[in-house]
Amino acid sequence: MNVIDSSGWLEYFAAGPNGEIFHKKIAEKNKLLVPVITIYEVFKKMLSERGEAVALEVAAHMRLGKVIDVDTTIALAAAHYSGQFKLPMADALIYATARLNKAIVWTQDEHFQGLEGVEFIPKK
Repeated sequence: MNVIDSSGWLEYFAAGPNGEIFHKKIAEKNKLLVPVITIYEVFKKMLSERGEAVALEVAAHMRLGKVIDVDTTIALAAAHYSGQFKLPMADALIYATARLNKAIVWTQDEHFQGLEGVEFIPKK
């Protein structure tokens, strides 16, 4: 299973230099888990930069994977990871979602670098 963090989704939608790496994982929809917090972060960014119509299209595309809502188990695990690894809240929720679902986090976000179960792709 795969989880693409917000930086990966934004790279994919912008067709950035690492976009193809994320595209390959996003295309495997039957293996794609989408933490609801990534929909929030990506929608917010697209709304401010590209407008509501584009942001809604992006959110619809993201929902082609299996959306994982935040529940008590994820929230508690995220709090633990946040304290242990000094992760910001959103990153901790993404990481907890992945770990609890035995998924790999695909990211360009340096907060995740070196963590177990993470494929870190440096920004180009």
